[in-house]
Amino acid sequence: MPGPDLPPAAAPMTAQALLSRWPTAAQKVELLHGVLVFAGDFDERDLETARRTYPGRRPVLNADGGLEVHPAGAGDPAPLLT
Repeated sequence: MPGPDLPPAAAPMTAQALLSRWPTAAQKVELLHGVLVFAGDFDERDLETARRTYPGRRPVLNADGGLEVHPAGAGDPAPLLT
């Protein structure tokens, strides 16, 4: 859930954050062509959390507000959902 009132990615986890931040707030998770796709409404804070959770992987936000975690590789991946 995006918004300026939410804590930064490095802030400790609270009950409120648990219900509104990635990965616990994901409405649905799918595996498409080797890419984890988390449906929901995520932002840069969730992207930073995914980078720390999946070291070496390449997480990106897609056009639907979802979060995709691509396999390791060179460069920035193109989101599957554009």
